[in-house]
This record gives sequence, structure tokens and C-alpha cells, in this order.
Amino acid sequence: MTRLRVAPTKSNQLGLRRQLAFAEEGYELLEQKRQLLVLELMRRVPEVKRLQQRVLERLARAHSALQDAELDLSSLELDALALAVPTDHQLRVEQRSLMGVLLPSVSFVPAAPAPLRGMLDSSASTDEAQVRFLALVPLLVELAAAQAAVLRIAAELRKTQRRCNVLSRIYVPNFKETLGYIAGYLEERERESIVILKWVRSRLRTTPP
Repeated sequence: MTRLRVAPTKSNQLGLRRQLAFAEEGYELLEQKRQLLVLELMRRVPEVKRLQQRVLERLARAHSALQDAELDLSSLELDALALAVPTDHQLRVEQRSLMGVLLPSVSFVPAAPAPLRGMLDSSASTDEAQVRFLALVPLLVELAAAQAAVLRIAAELRKTQRRCNVLSRIYVPNFKETLGYIAGYLEERERESIVILKWVRSRLRTTPP
């Protein structure tokens, strides 16, 4: 604790009391926010893990379909067919506020599906691979938004925790230490004034007119 460098006066005492009350109220609000952020983070982390597992499972199925396609066509033919895959997909990104944290909400609008036909013939396996990889994209978008939300909540939680620590470990103790010093100083001055007043009264009684 560090005593603030202020004059031990009544006005400073009143001002510090107001600042202490404000700091304590701010700490209580930040602590409530910290607890809510912790709960929100604990709720979202398992969801991210669940999405990650789903992505891995669907990715494995998509790669399996791609391997089947490679048995029907050569890698060069698959590369040529990949150029015909529609890529004009759209992402719609919105944000909503959660305790001051902007969290992304992303929706995926796929391009119109098209069969892989062109100069080279495709196969059922190539169409299946296309379908499986395309079905993976919305899940990846959902996972990316969920991970971004978790990272932002975690960053806000760290910031809130630092502010709580500063208030509880520095500002509030320093205000209390200074107020204790001022209270002691003013009490001592008051006792001195009482002693002086008694001495003056006793002198006035013993002094002849």
C-alpha cells in the first residue's frame, strides 16, 4: 500500500471518500462482468471443441470421397475439373454486443451447385467429393465465428481481470491507507486543540482580573 500525497485536510478526506466509494462500486461492477465472462467462456469452449470434432469427421469423409475420385481420374484431370467448381459463395457477417464485446455472427450463402462437366468427363465419385467438400464450408464458417467469439471474450476477460486487480490491489488499498492517515492526523489535531483550549480556560480562571 502507498499513501497518496495529499494534504491531511477535511476537504481532501471528503474527496477521497467519494473516490473510494466510486472505486469500490467500479470494482463490484467489473467483478460481476468478470464472472459473467467466465461463464460465457465456459459455455462456448465446449461448443468450439464439438465443432472442431465435426469438422474433422466431415473432412475425413470428404478426403475419402476425393481418394475415390482419384481412382477414377488422374490428379491432372481432377485439377482441371476443380477449375469448374463454382466459387461465388457469399458470407454475411454481423456483429452483436455482449457486455461490450463485439461477437461475429456469420452466415454462409453457397453458390448455385453445378455438376463437374466440361471438356473432361467426371464421375460419380468426383461429384460426391464436390458435395462433401461444399457441405464442409458452412461448418468451417460456423467454427471460425465460434473461435473468434471465444478469443474476443477471452481477451475481454483478461482486460477485465487486470482492471479488477488494479482496483482491488492498488487504488482501493491506497485510498484506505490515505484516509486512515488523514483520520489519525485530524484526530490528533483535534486532541491538541482540546488540550490547548483547556489550558487557555485554566489560565483564564487563575489569572486575576
